[in-house]
Amino acid sequence: MDDVLRNLPKLANEKHTENKKFFAKLKKKPPKDLDYVMQELHEEEFKRTDCLSCANCCKTTGPLFTTPDVERIAKHLRLKPQKFIDTYLRIDEENDYVLKSVPCAFLDAENYCMIYDVRPKACREFPHTDRKKFQQISNLTLKNVEICPAAFNIVEEMKRRVKLK
Repeated sequence: MDDVLRNLPKLANEKHTENKKFFAKLKKKPPKDLDYVMQELHEEEFKRTDCLSCANCCKTTGPLFTTPDVERIAKHLRLKPQKFIDTYLRIDEENDYVLKSVPCAFLDAENYCMIYDVRPKACREFPHTDRKKFQQISNLTLKNVEICPAAFNIVEEMKRRVKLK
């Protein structure tokens, strides 16, 4: 897994222009069955992928925390929401709550999430490859293929399977 993660940014960079063109076409005229295909690709990939052997998303990026996320996690940690915010979060350029620092403070030494059952929505949905109207998140996906080997594999398989006119 270390080799894969070491090479992932380079591989993603090599595919960036190709991916960008593919997503531009996909956005203009998405196939009717795209959501179905993406769900299938996502499920196939995550049967083979062990996120615990990687956790690169938790080590290198921080999720966005919604108000319900903050309230749920704070309650779980027995903290007041403001105390949780003051301890773990900051406000980013887009005025969203994000982690003060990475790797995530809730990631343990074995790559387990210490707040897994109450983790942020963004973490639950990552890498967003099974999302409805997938073509609408191409910019996010272009970033995620640099971070997540599974997302990279899903996009590569998608380019093989989804025929664009």
